[in-house]
Amino acid sequence: MSKTVLVVDDDPDIRLFSVSVLEENGYTPLEATDGEEGMKLVRDKKPDLIILDVMMPRQSGIKLYREVKTDPDLKHIPVIVLSGIARKSFLRSQEVRSKADNMPVVDPDAYLEKPVDPDDLLNVIKKIVG
Repeated sequence: MSKTVLVVDDDPDIRLFSVSVLEENGYTPLEATDGEEGMKLVRDKKPDLIILDVMMPRQSGIKLYREVKTDPDLKHIPVIVLSGIARKSFLRSQEVRSKADNMPVVDPDAYLEKPVDPDDLLNVIKKIVG
């Protein structure tokens, strides 16, 4: 049975790119256009992996990431952040939110900055979920 990977990104070109990489390599992709839609799919489908953008309308990837990583039933799901935002900025935002909420959150399993090479994305996916 193939691994299910949820791609959460508001950019249709990035979703198409990610889904193509997944399908060509035997993974089952799910798609969401924002964090709110993504969270519904995470709860309903419990994917094996999430590929997550940071800046999106309605609900950001930052909020979705924190929800997943603070939920005892979901925190085991690995997350690859795929974003145009620098890794350092993302980690700083997590640190600030952790202090404000008094709830530390682990770093993502991988952080890739856009644009990403398809082989680099695939290698990270394979390393995380096989």
